[in-house]
Amino acid sequence: VQLQASGGGLVQPGGSLTLSCVVSGSPTSIGWFRQAPGKEREGISCINTNGDRLYYTNAVKGRFTISRDNAKRTVHLQMNSLKPEDTAVYYCAADRAEACTVVAGTPLFLRYGMDYYGKGTLVTVSS
Repeated sequence: VQLQASGGGLVQPGGSLTLSCVVSGSPTSIGWFRQAPGKEREGISCINTNGDRLYYTNAVKGRFTISRDNAKRTVHLQMNSLKPEDTAVYYCAADRAEACTVVAGTPLFLRYGMDYYGKGTLVTVSS
């Protein structure tokens, strides 16, 4: 499995940006992670093969939307109402299992990470 994220850039607070991730292979779950300067990488969203199992962390819920186009082997992350604290390198990742499944209140991808990670794309939210 290989993943290539794109779409990062500079955006003003309150603005929008869409990230895309082209996926090779046939993973079951795709996730988005981010790493802000000086912080650990954190998972933020996940989608399964059929697109019927989604997960968002509280940090992005209501502002970000994950979607999947299997025909184009692409996963998108639509980011709205961006804040300076959203500034980070964003990574897409893939897993062979149903990593979006919530077990004991925590989705598996947040508990264990994912099997494969692509190179990141930088998102900077600043005026």
